[in-house]
Amino acid sequence: MSNKFAAQQFLNRELGQLEFNRRVLSQAEDASIPLLERLKYLCIVSSNLDEFFEIRVAGLMEQIKLGGIATAADGMTATQTLRLVREQAHQLIKHQYQLFNTDITPALAANGIKFLRRTHWNEAQQAWVKDFFFREVMPVLTPIGLDPVHPFPRVLNKSLNFAVELQGKDAFGRNSTRAIVQAPRVLPRTIAMPPEISGCAHGFVFLSSILHAHVDELFSGMEVLGCFQFRVTRNSNLFVDEEEVKNLRLSLQGELPQRHFGDAVRLEIADNCSPQIEALLLKEFKLTPADLYRVHGPVNLVRLMEIPGMVERDDLKFPAFVPGVPGVLQKKGADMFKVIRKSDVLLHHPYQSFKPVIDFIQQAASDPAVVAIKQTVYRTGADSALMEALIAAAQRGKEVTVVVELLARFDEEANINWANRLEEVGAHVVYGVVGHKTHAKMLMVVRRENGKLHRYVHLGTGNYHPRTARLYTDFGLFTSNEAICADANEVFSQLTSLGKARELNHLWQSPFSLHTEVLRAIQNETRLAREGKRAHIIAKMNALLEPETIAALYEASQAGVKVDLIVRGVCALRPGVAGLSENIRVRSIIGRFLEHTRIFYFRNDLQHDVYLASADWMDRNFFRRIEVCFPVLDKKLKKRVIDEGLKIYLQDNSQAWDMDSEGQYRHKQLRRAARKCAQSELLRQLASPSVKIST
Repeated sequence: MSNKFAAQQFLNRELGQLEFNRRVLSQAEDASIPLLERLKYLCIVSSNLDEFFEIRVAGLMEQIKLGGIATAADGMTATQTLRLVREQAHQLIKHQYQLFNTDITPALAANGIKFLRRTHWNEAQQAWVKDFFFREVMPVLTPIGLDPVHPFPRVLNKSLNFAVELQGKDAFGRNSTRAIVQAPRVLPRTIAMPPEISGCAHGFVFLSSILHAHVDELFSGMEVLGCFQFRVTRNSNLFVDEEEVKNLRLSLQGELPQRHFGDAVRLEIADNCSPQIEALLLKEFKLTPADLYRVHGPVNLVRLMEIPGMVERDDLKFPAFVPGVPGVLQKKGADMFKVIRKSDVLLHHPYQSFKPVIDFIQQAASDPAVVAIKQTVYRTGADSALMEALIAAAQRGKEVTVVVELLARFDEEANINWANRLEEVGAHVVYGVVGHKTHAKMLMVVRRENGKLHRYVHLGTGNYHPRTARLYTDFGLFTSNEAICADANEVFSQLTSLGKARELNHLWQSPFSLHTEVLRAIQNETRLAREGKRAHIIAKMNALLEPETIAALYEASQAGVKVDLIVRGVCALRPGVAGLSENIRVRSIIGRFLEHTRIFYFRNDLQHDVYLASADWMDRNFFRRIEVCFPVLDKKLKKRVIDEGLKIYLQDNSQAWDMDSEGQYRHKQLRRAARKCAQSELLRQLASPSVKIST
């Protein structure tokens, strides 16, 4: 990192992640958003925070435990960062539960969607709950009394548990005072009560309420003094020494179960929990009061994500839409290879369908002329038509090579299962390069045509995951360009074989050339600006953290380059600082779809260079992952990427948040200007015209 810029010129990563979750939570506050979608945003914040504690906070605590005093680019130590993270996380979670209790829950109730609390159950409801408890809950519970023979049980990461205070003697005359009841994961956390019993269209009972109401049935003859729900979050980083293990898959399979029992990093308890139980739990999990989060409501709001799917109220959800299909692919049974031979094809998800990607690989699997298929797999899900097509291709005798990233966080188990199934049918399965996650999104088909082999490639910014392709914004490019196909083939060769990396024609690749090329492109704009020419950089990504890249952007700003950054999540760069970054603007778009596209635009003296990538501008993407960044060469498609992926987001005055030099975000306020919402406009432009799209 250049010494020219001091630590105070960089913002903290962890605090930036909390700031991002504040923006997500603001969606739950927005009354213009359909009510059940607001509930989803509330749940998304909880899900995000779970991973934040499991990975980022766990990492900070591990650094402190090991005595590390190193500082990050922002100059703060792990101890300093953790203190601020705890303060801000407590504030954020407090606000989240206030919103749940005083806004979301009453609004749902007004629409006939009620969470029925046990203090308000009538006789019929009590009888229904009692029957449900004895029929569905009690048979699978194993209450554990705490005494010298029954120590504190192992508590799974993020599981629902209850600490029970008791009085009296049990059947053996033991004077037990405390017990733990663990809620098995097979039990639903939110149970729908029949309308004729609930008295409303959609009545729900929390599992915690059912257990609270009947916990005394688990301790016959004893008096229950209190029952308190709690949840512990654990360190979920996997510790697999890739340099030492002989078989990464076997080692990972041995390590995965331990993820559920890593060191505790956060304790959530009900706000009515007794001081005695609080002290017991903190001691058991070796946590401090600063790691304790008292909540007024369910300790796991993520579970409420199921509610919208259980409620048939289209008026309380985002309008449904049918993803569009490019005109060249609309003909039923269109020959994908013929279409791609004629010209490159660009897909913009979720506005345009992911189905052509599935069609492409399914056609390849069944086409006698196809001799080989190669694909990278990072996240694809437990149920994937793409993976089934690869298996079918291998069964038909085609050469199938799949680079499976076993260390894709929280998708390790699904990827191991796919690797097993692929190997069973004779596919070549490789796990990439030791020390580097394979994060590139590449799919290549080799086809024999007129006695010669021809290659077809799909490159993308997002995962080969049909479900997230309906939720995340991403671009995918089909091409038969010989130079790009040769580059893709070279990257596959690196992943499966051995040898030196060769220079590529068009692709920028991590860990070899991506960082260097990004810096070169930024520095080229800087040079043009110093020569008095107009210079402009627009970059869209999930995160901007790498110090040398930020330093280069500061230098570009000082030279007069206009820099527009669209960064969904964490941005360590400070925009708008006089003499440093006054020509840099940073904004974040938070809307119906998760912004996931990585686009890099450089004006380059009217060359208008456009690149799409699997990589953010982070240390890990530049130096510790296999990534690809690919140009859009077709002029019409290049214009589409600029218009659909960049310009429309810079004009957004509805879902945009502008960042100041302190890392604070302000929602773009509408004045007299007409409302411009990038995601709604793209739905109108690209989704199927047969469906009316409402904003």
